[in-house]
Amino acid sequence: MKTSTDPRHKKRELKVAKLFASSFIPGFTSPLDDHISKAAPEWPLKNINRIDLAILRVATEELLISDTPVKVIIDEAVEIAKKYGAENSASFVNGVLGTILKNK
Repeated sequence: MKTSTDPRHKKRELKVAKLFASSFIPGFTSPLDDHISKAAPEWPLKNINRIDLAILRVATEELLISDTPVKVIIDEAVEIAKKYGAENSASFVNGVLGTILKNK
């Protein structure tokens, strides 16, 4: 059973924290941003909450290159969004990742 002390969960949180910090560097972009933009066309990247964007980047990378089960990746992203994001972050992250998965 997954817990907040699970090393894989902690590793994801650390990756989110690093990407969040990187988002304050002028001109920082991720090669994953194209996938996110296509999945949420009504939300330009500059208008997405930085923590949500960091969560989406980590989860998108996992969805595209990892053999981790999709349900685990999305569940982890939603849990991190609930912990660190705004009130609607979890549902936003879930929707965008669902669309990325459909487009994969």
